[in-house]
Amino acid sequence: MTLDALRSAAGTMGGKRALAAALAGLERDPDGEAAQALLDAAWREPRAHVVGVTGPPGVGKSSLCAALVAAWRRDGKTVGVIAVDPSSRASGGALLGDRVRIVHDSADAGSFVRSMAARDRLGGLADQTLAAMVVMRALFDRVLIETVGVGQSETDVAGVADTVVFCVQPGSGDSLQFMKAGIVEIPHLIAVTKADLGAAAERARADVAGALSLAAGGEGDDWPVKALAVSSRSSVGMTGLMDALDAHRAHMAEDGRLVVARHRQSEGWVVESLRDRFGRDGIARLGRLGFDLALAPGVQPFQRLRELGAALEASR
Repeated sequence: MTLDALRSAAGTMGGKRALAAALAGLERDPDGEAAQALLDAAWREPRAHVVGVTGPPGVGKSSLCAALVAAWRRDGKTVGVIAVDPSSRASGGALLGDRVRIVHDSADAGSFVRSMAARDRLGGLADQTLAAMVVMRALFDRVLIETVGVGQSETDVAGVADTVVFCVQPGSGDSLQFMKAGIVEIPHLIAVTKADLGAAAERARADVAGALSLAAGGEGDDWPVKALAVSSRSSVGMTGLMDALDAHRAHMAEDGRLVVARHRQSEGWVVESLRDRFGRDGIARLGRLGFDLALAPGVQPFQRLRELGAALEASR
């Protein structure tokens, strides 16, 4: 399935089936010629604002994601969702599945939810999240990635999302715990969930805001990390969260920030993929062979990964 074919079918139920088949093909044969051609084409033509939602288990990420999808659809935006699930020990597949994780209208041709199993990854994402994100980023207005709840290890989302939302809930201790875990460097927005709890939610938001004043945010001083209290049940604070997401999207569009951020992400993808496949020794061997892991501006990461992988295979 080509990117042009997927775009031609977009907005129809047939388009959803075609996208599901294309993503399944990427998972079955990620190194195949068809998969690589699709990834190369999709990487060249990004369209969506990619939002990552992360946080500890039980914080209400799925409910918040469902509220975000509904709000974007009311605004006429098409939305693609990647929900990363815990894995089944028996099959290795996604344990919960998108129907449980995120309540959405399965008959809505303008939204699409893909569930993926985290398996043995500890960073909150599945192995195929990157590939799925790149394809969906070329097709939708918004792409939403909900990570599996793994607590302090949940940092991989910063490598695939343009905007990261970290969720905490009142009374859980999360509002201060995440400051100690190094996760404070990851988010651009912090959502204190269950704002309908009133005073408890406001105390948690104030705790987070106070802690943020002592630490630098995800991009340094040019984007002040915001803490907001939201409720997906009562919609309290949802307008403020949507406005904050739009503000960060506009911020990234200024002065080439988004281009720079995505380029750095691409470099990280290449190094991580090579390390996963060839280990630390493979990275060291590339240096000895005279290869630079830096990605030149405009060079596709998947193409570069193929080149470097071929060089390592040939040097064995």
